[in-house]
Amino acid sequence: MSDAKPAYKRILLKLSGEALMGDDLFGINRDTIVRMVDEIVGVTELGVQVAVVIGGGNIFRGVAGGSVGMDRATADYMGMLATVMNSLALGDTMNKAGLTARVMSAIAIEQVVEPYVRPKALQYLEEGKVVIFAAGTGNPFFTTDTAAALRGAEIGAEIVLKATKVDGVYSADPKKDPTATRYSKISFDDAMSQNLGIMDATAFALCRDQKLPVKVFSIFKHGALERVVMGEDEGTLVYA
Repeated sequence: MSDAKPAYKRILLKLSGEALMGDDLFGINRDTIVRMVDEIVGVTELGVQVAVVIGGGNIFRGVAGGSVGMDRATADYMGMLATVMNSLALGDTMNKAGLTARVMSAIAIEQVVEPYVRPKALQYLEEGKVVIFAAGTGNPFFTTDTAAALRGAEIGAEIVLKATKVDGVYSADPKKDPTATRYSKISFDDAMSQNLGIMDATAFALCRDQKLPVKVFSIFKHGALERVVMGEDEGTLVYA
């Protein structure tokens, strides 16, 4: 096993903002973010290049009540700023863990983080730095899932790893149906025809068109990220 090599050289890891909450109602749970970073450190030590897209639900949830009736574009920009805060927290935790992280934002806030420039992002990845893409796509009406698909395609990632609270894609809701089974792999077309809701439609279509596979796995399962990167049967692979 010590001679085994990672199945992927470059990955795009999609984290939900909610994953950072741990058991808290909103915000960032310190123990949770440290444990996530430990998992990412383990993968980088295998020589894998890692880029990250993170959502903002953990922060935006705290102000969501105030956004009721708000212009959709305004609310989306607030959500983008929430992802910048999460990205800063994640990057700081990575730097303290011995990684070199670079946060790149799709919207210009250069006093805080550097702007997203594709050649620079590729350079950072080649240098072994972890690149965190903040502010989604920089446009309202697009989710951070779509940002993950877009950035994954742009940087030539071999796979998008969608970290969730469940350990894969099931035939039904495992909490409601005890007979639900986990798919080891499923095609994009089958996932769409079954309306499994893995990612939003725009993100899913982009990954399918670019033949960019998606792996759904649980970020809360210890060692799962490393097992996915090593090509083991962890989570669910969605393929073109």
